[in-house]
Order: sequence, then structure tokens, then C-alpha cells
Amino acid sequence: MPTPSLDALPIRRLTLRDLTACADLSEDRGWPREEHKWGFLLTAGRGFGIDDPQGGLVAACVITEYGSWGQPELGAVGMVLVAERHARRGVGRRLMRHVVSAVDGTPLTLYATENGRPLYEELGFKVTGRAEMLRGRFTPGGPEHGVMTRAATAADLHRILRVDEEVFGADRTPLIARLPAFADQLRVAEENGQITGYAAAWPNMDTHVVGPLIACDTETAQALTASLAAGTDRPLRTDIDVRHEEFLAWAKARGLASVAHNSVMTYGITELPGDWTRRFAPLTVAAG
Repeated sequence: MPTPSLDALPIRRLTLRDLTACADLSEDRGWPREEHKWGFLLTAGRGFGIDDPQGGLVAACVITEYGSWGQPELGAVGMVLVAERHARRGVGRRLMRHVVSAVDGTPLTLYATENGRPLYEELGFKVTGRAEMLRGRFTPGGPEHGVMTRAATAADLHRILRVDEEVFGADRTPLIARLPAFADQLRVAEENGQITGYAAAWPNMDTHVVGPLIACDTETAQALTASLAAGTDRPLRTDIDVRHEEFLAWAKARGLASVAHNSVMTYGITELPGDWTRRFAPLTVAAG
């Protein structure tokens, strides 16, 4: 029986049963396996993939949608991967066109590497921002401005959701409600009984990723980051909006080094909703 062409292979929804195949695909492209993150994304979002007749996946991606149930206001695209043996044959383009069609007019956003950016531009995405990836061992520098932080409790969740919706401009309950189980640490900053910021640190291979990082100002973002660093002996990794220049300089002075830049791109909107001044880092560049 002849092997079907790539164009003839159907695109299907992925489920948690595909977790190992997704991790294998990451590894095939030289990425970490990231099974913890894949599990989170396949649960909180919608995965799409193409099966390889020889076994495994030809390609995969995940979209995480924000907004009221059944009426998403924004979709974040991530983990767009094509197996090395099938690269440069139009598979990624076909998969992305399927995603754009599947969301039926919902605006989209994604973080693009320099290599991936031309494909997304061809599909109509536009660069609307930049993020800088930092990684390293955090070196404490004394008390961080006296901003008080503490571990979040179950009673904080509804207030965290309210702050998150203000900052992101859309309801992200399916994502944020899973944070306590996904993250090793979830902390809030509080002043006069009001939550002024929150942040999580979740495990990814040998690092803890700081994200989301939401704060009313730079000092609060610094205090939350320092408090998360105090709770782990792993290196930290995070992706910071480059407009937060003061925070970036502070993080680099504390031992985090720049390792990459990504373009924030949007489709169907000219800029992201919400309040960027309080949005320091996404939960993950794969889900916003």
C-alpha cells in the first residue's frame, strides 16, 4: 500500500492519550520533552495534530481560548511543531490554516521565534510586541522594597481570577483554576486586603518557570519573583515583556541572563486587550 501524501493526512483533535507522542515530537525537534506542560495544555486547551502512518505525530499545536463559555474572545496558539523528517513541506502552514479556520473569527495571539515568524506573517499575523526570555540562578539582593507576599490559598482564587481578567482583558478561568495543581508555588501580593499581584512558579525540566507574573507595579513584580526564587533551588526561567525595562535590568542584576527574544504576534486585532503595564510575564509562551 503506498504511503499517503502529507496533504491527505487528516488533522484531528489531540487528547491526553497523545501526551507521549507530543513529548516525542518536542524531543524530535531538539526541544525538552516538557510532558508536564503538554499535559496542562492538552487539558486546558484544544490540541490539533496529524498522525504519521509510520507512527507518532507529523505535527501538533495547541490553542488555549479565553472568554465566556462558547464565546471565546481570544485564542493563544502554542507548541506548533512539525517532525524533522517532514519539515519544510508545508505541514505547519496547513496546520495553522486549520487552526485559523477552526476558531471561526476569534482573534489569535502567539509568541514567534525568528525562524517561525515568516510563516505567521504569511498567514496574516502581525508583530505587536516583544518578549525577552531570561534564565539563570537568582541571587537575592536583600529585602525587595517591603512589598508583602504570601502563599495563595483556596480563598484567594476568585480574587486572582478577577485581577487576571482585568489584566488580560478576558476571562481565563479554565487556565488559572488549574494553576494550583500545575504550579509548585502560587503567591500573591496584598495591600490593605486587596490583591495587587500574583505569580506562579511551575516545574519544567530542570528549571522553575515564573509565570504568570501579574503586578500593579515593578516593585511588586520584583517582590513576587524574589519570593518565588526563595522557594526553589532550581534555576528560574521567565519571558518578560520588553517594555518592562526596569524589571528586566533588575532581574539581570540578580543573575538571570537573556537567552532569547520572541515576537508577540496577533491575528484579527491590532494589539492585545487588557493592561500591559501589569502584565510582566505569561503563564507560558504556549498559552499566554
